[in-house]
Amino acid sequence: MGTTTRVALVTGAAQGIGAEVARVLAEDAIIAALDRNAEGLLSLVAELRGQGRQATAWPVDVSDSAAVEAVVERVERELGPIDILANVAGVLRVGPAMSLSDEDWATTFGVNTDGVFHVSRAVARRMVPRRSGVIVTVGSNAAGTPRMQMAAYAASKAASTMFTKCLGLELAQYGIRCNVVSPGSTDTAMQRALWKDESGGEAVIAGALDAFRLGIPLRRIASPRDIANAVQFLVSDKARHITMHDLCVDGGATLGV
Repeated sequence: MGTTTRVALVTGAAQGIGAEVARVLAEDAIIAALDRNAEGLLSLVAELRGQGRQATAWPVDVSDSAAVEAVVERVERELGPIDILANVAGVLRVGPAMSLSDEDWATTFGVNTDGVFHVSRAVARRMVPRRSGVIVTVGSNAAGTPRMQMAAYAASKAASTMFTKCLGLELAQYGIRCNVVSPGSTDTAMQRALWKDESGGEAVIAGALDAFRLGIPLRRIASPRDIANAVQFLVSDKARHITMHDLCVDGGATLGV
């Protein structure tokens, strides 16, 4: 990973996969933790500092372009050049496609797609003159596999996945790598909100014919650490010749497609 002078900006860091990504990257980097959940951010930062890590909280709504630009400018001024960007912020609105409201659609894309664009653009503009940096966007295996009741989420993740790949193509000439990590079902509050009861995890693993879901061949739901480890690999020098790649971490749920 390099020295502890590297700065890693992590969005969606207040909980779930984002918080775990921050914990893992904090082993070798200064963490700028971004989220609109200020209370959750402060809790994470206190935890990391208690472990002797370097971390600061930056409350911001990534769907707000101007606010993102201001925060990125402050992070660079106060912490130093951003070496790593992990786009993890995400929201989920479920329901039949024909029943989704305009607000459901706009909110989902505002965070999952516009947010990735806003933060990536602000950070990439600063990485290019330095000709260094790495960007990882946490997408979803739903970006490439249709899911019942998840049209807005799947579409937003597909858009942010392709955006990240196109960005990677444009930034390759500057030595900047851009990759995607696509989780399947992961044990987070977002995932558990979809369960009817405590046996929900078993149902996810088994799959559902009526919903055209295969299930998980590895017979387990991912932990946030499983996803964070994939991010850690892609931002490390061990992945120095990997860019525009979509690393699926779903236990085989999409059969490697």
